[in-house]
Amino acid sequence: MPANKKALNLKEVSKILGVSTATVSNAFNRPDQLSESLRQRILKETAELGYHGPNLAARSLRKGKTDVVAVVLADTLSYSFSDPVASQFLQGVSEILSEQKRQLLLLSSRLASKEQSSAESLPDGFIFYGAPKGDAFERISRSGKPLIAVDFEKGTVPSLNINNRSAAKDVANHVIRDGNDRVAVVSLRLISSDRVCRLEKADLRDDCQEIIAFNRLQGYMDACKEKSAELPPHMVWHTPMNTPEMAEKAAYEALTITPRPNVILCMSDVLALGVLRVAQSLKIKVPEELRIVGFDDIPEASRTVPALTTVCQQSIEKGRMAAKALFEQNQQKNRLMETRLMVRQSSGD
Repeated sequence: MPANKKALNLKEVSKILGVSTATVSNAFNRPDQLSESLRQRILKETAELGYHGPNLAARSLRKGKTDVVAVVLADTLSYSFSDPVASQFLQGVSEILSEQKRQLLLLSSRLASKEQSSAESLPDGFIFYGAPKGDAFERISRSGKPLIAVDFEKGTVPSLNINNRSAAKDVANHVIRDGNDRVAVVSLRLISSDRVCRLEKADLRDDCQEIIAFNRLQGYMDACKEKSAELPPHMVWHTPMNTPEMAEKAAYEALTITPRPNVILCMSDVLALGVLRVAQSLKIKVPEELRIVGFDDIPEASRTVPALTTVCQQSIEKGRMAAKALFEQNQQKNRLMETRLMVRQSSGD
């Protein structure tokens, strides 16, 4: 169609083709309603007319919905794409949205409201993945649209979680043998510091009760108490980001002190794999001289040598459940997913 010619609308196209507006619309949006030959003819002829389907904005106004769901990430988009657990969660969400003929929009709660206010007005519902930064939750909740909180709880909003404290206690109880073990922890973000550091003289964040790391640390402490093992604050290494580089820095510090720990509890598999690499570079035998456990059960956990004992939290299934629950008429307030202890060689088994 010439560039200066006015674009045709659905009614005009259907008149030219000699079919109803519903038939043209179905060719683009509901192909199961037409024979394949009719659909292909309509698509071919509309393409020749320069018509590429019903206008999304207009259709959304008529329907009162956009068929878009936003996942609001606690971290930056670039970090979330690199994190295997977040990637698995998003895979699960996208599987269900695809079945529901909905689109996925990714937002970061780290962006200021003015930078994404227009994007926030688009979705029909929001999945918050991780406790959001700033005022994103309060701002979006005022819209009255369906919300679900994943990996945290917020007021009366429906949530989906695992019992981090119980799962951490289980894996720690498995790897700690008795009070003679020297236990260390490589933690996810616990304090406000942006550098790897020990918790000695460091104050926990004011909102620490709401974060995953605090609950896992409590679980580790519960297990140490049961096994009569010590876990003083200075044996906990805070890592500001869940990355191999942060893990390796913490591991090198932990494995070069005297006396050296013989058990390291890691709050993620990414951290545990970093600790394992440093141990191997220092010629420390795992599990003979050092027992290591992780959390998450990412694919690499079962492939590394020795294979990693960890907690499976079924991140893909968590994403599926979040997407399914978002638009349920009678949402269950707080859903708790089960975890599984995956016993492998790194814990001495």
